[in-house]
Amino acid sequence: MVEALASMRGVNKWYGGTMHALKDINLDIAEGEVVVVIGPSGSGKSTLIRTINRLEPIQEGEIRIDGKLLPEEGKELARLRAEVGMVFQSFNLFAHKTILENVTLGPMKVLKKSKAEAKASAEKLLERVGVAHQAAKYPAELSGGQQQRVAIARSLAMEPKVMLFDEPTSALDPEMINEVLQVMLDLAAAGTTMVVVTHEMGFARSAADRVVFMDEGAIVEENDPESFYKNAKTERARDFLSKLITH
Repeated sequence: MVEALASMRGVNKWYGGTMHALKDINLDIAEGEVVVVIGPSGSGKSTLIRTINRLEPIQEGEIRIDGKLLPEEGKELARLRAEVGMVFQSFNLFAHKTILENVTLGPMKVLKKSKAEAKASAEKLLERVGVAHQAAKYPAELSGGQQQRVAIARSLAMEPKVMLFDEPTSALDPEMINEVLQVMLDLAAAGTTMVVVTHEMGFARSAADRVVFMDEGAIVEENDPESFYKNAKTERARDFLSKLITH
């Protein structure tokens, strides 16, 4: 059996000792796989994705990236975390740095790339996400959709093994959503390993290899998109889908 690129085994998380946010999560993500995590609000989707790079600590279980156990803290965690790209709802760009500087900072500081090397790589990535002409501008001068595409380029600049997306389009105006989803579709087509929490069912249908449905902190069901949407096995998943389709 091929070893998973990212693997979660028996992961449990509580908030404040009483709220059981993740319940016995077992999940493997293969290299090149696109896994879309869906479910009602408060089902634990964002918590799950944030534990994969230890932005959220866990109380039980283990998480491995490329076979290596994710430690709780320290230099080894920082090194492994650099192998996991993260794109948030809010763009988290440095407001006082240009777009180009935002994308070159990590590779220079963490990967110890030279300025020239980081710049050449950043320019290619900004071209890839369609904002190369904005390189000298500051984040505030860009639209939300453009800022999110820069955030994706910034994550890719770290040459991660896996990319995590936590509802990357939820803070965007409708007309900007498609431009970000298109970049993500292109990444998926290029074989990028991705875990995506999203409400965009069209993206899930066209890009996902697997849909993972969560409810009340647990993975209730997982399947390929076609089977899941046409023939969900559980009552909870069917109920969730019926509400989506009718609105």
